Amino acid sequence: MTAKSEKTKTTRRKFLLAAGATGAATIAMPQVSRAQTVTLKMQTSWPATDIFTEMANQYITRVNEMAGGRLKIDLLHGGAVVHPFQVLDGVHGGQIDAAHTVTVYWYGKHKAASLFGTGPVFGFNANEGLGWIYAGGGKELFEELQVEIMKLNVKSFFAMPMPTQPLGWFKKPVTSANDLKGLKYRTVGLAADLFQAMGTSVAQLPGGEIVPAMERGVIDAFEFNNPTSDRRFGAQNVAKNYMLGSHHQATEYFEIMFNRTKFNSLPKEHQAILQYAAEAASSANEWLGMNQYSKDLQELMEKDKVSVIRTPQSVFDAQIKAWDGLIDTLGKDPFMKKVMDSQKAWVRRVVFYNMMNATDYKGAYNHHFPGTMKL
Repeated sequence: MTAKSEKTKTTRRKFLLAAGATGAATIAMPQVSRAQTVTLKMQTSWPATDIFTEMANQYITRVNEMAGGRLKIDLLHGGAVVHPFQVLDGVHGGQIDAAHTVTVYWYGKHKAASLFGTGPVFGFNANEGLGWIYAGGGKELFEELQVEIMKLNVKSFFAMPMPTQPLGWFKKPVTSANDLKGLKYRTVGLAADLFQAMGTSVAQLPGGEIVPAMERGVIDAFEFNNPTSDRRFGAQNVAKNYMLGSHHQATEYFEIMFNRTKFNSLPKEHQAILQYAAEAASSANEWLGMNQYSKDLQELMEKDKVSVIRTPQSVFDAQIKAWDGLIDTLGKDPFMKKVMDSQKAWVRRVVFYNMMNATDYKGAYNHHFPGTMKL
């Protein structure tokens, strides 16, 4: 073999080895998305200090980390672009790409919105309500409301089974349903219709406007959502009686909404991330609330000297009776009747199983912590 042929053979061997190494590296490399980077602007309906903002951030963190920098959400606080109650209009019109809110804030456009978060009490809790949304036909009905009935350019997902919302904050304890009559009371959604039917005068205000309204005498009493939010905006400074338990908002969830045109323009993998991050954040939100709400309730009692009282049975009874009247009225709308019938079918089956099967949690609690729960 000549020197020239030996050199040619060596060069060819190096080329093949290099090509093989490159091929192996190509096979071993992860399949990184080549989708174009997109940044979405999401406004909440919450003040920066509210725990709901932390919960919105739990969703955003999951999206941003799962998308690996190819899809990002930037957070805007309530009122940054549009009023907290007007995020639906902002998302529909494209002024903002997305919002973190609750359906009840836009029930004035169609009362059916309130059925997906603050509707009648049929016996289901918020976890069971989310079950109805995701597995019992609720999301399909919500899509029908958004697309076919209201013609909204909005795509929504639900997250966070909220605990029952307290009856609220009062200057004097509520001892019976009669104590509610004539009060100027803050609530929202169908709960406003409920309390009006019970003889109160209702004002619908965002969370950040509640305490100033109480201080000016615009309202006499109010509810917002939970011990942490209430304590952070200073509810304990304007009232000292905190009534726990109510039928007015027993099942509510966050609505995470996107401009539908913007959502549909995203790659399928990003659409999936936006959807499944809502399910992941739902659990994270619930655990955060479980921990923080209970801590803040203890702080309200021990540090802020708030009197925490269980709502009397007469109020629950009066609320159920008032809901009955509202259900009859709302049911005259065919779509609303269809939604409520769907919920009742779910509750009849699912809640029957859950209640029949549940252990005696109250009995076990009282055994280990006797005298703590005065019920």
